[in-house]
Amino acid sequence: MGRKIGVPYGSNPATCPVRAWRSWIETATISGGALFRGVDRYGNIAESRLSDRGVALIVKRRAEAVGIDPDTVSGHSLRAGLATSAAAAGVSERAIAATTGHKSMTVLRGYIRDGSLFPDNAAGAVGL
Repeated sequence: MGRKIGVPYGSNPATCPVRAWRSWIETATISGGALFRGVDRYGNIAESRLSDRGVALIVKRRAEAVGIDPDTVSGHSLRAGLATSAAAAGVSERAIAATTGHKSMTVLRGYIRDGSLFPDNAAGAVGL
């Protein structure tokens, strides 16, 4: 069994994760078991959960569709992107780790890319 995390409604209905998830559950008629499942080229929805490889392929395909080199992204890009964006928004490392599932703050800091370079920046605070 997985773990539970809180995912709030987004401010933009077009990109809201809760609305997207609810639409998927309704469309796929999922009433139990794995929530995120593979879909074959004929539109058949698998009974088993989506694999990590499946997530990576989806991320790569969607990235390529919007002009991003698919070789530069992976399934872990989603986790790193959330950690980076949350850090840039001033979210505490403890709160980020609670969402991403990181047990080690050292490992979490590796996921937080350049998003934390400027908020709460020592040089910026002293006016340099």
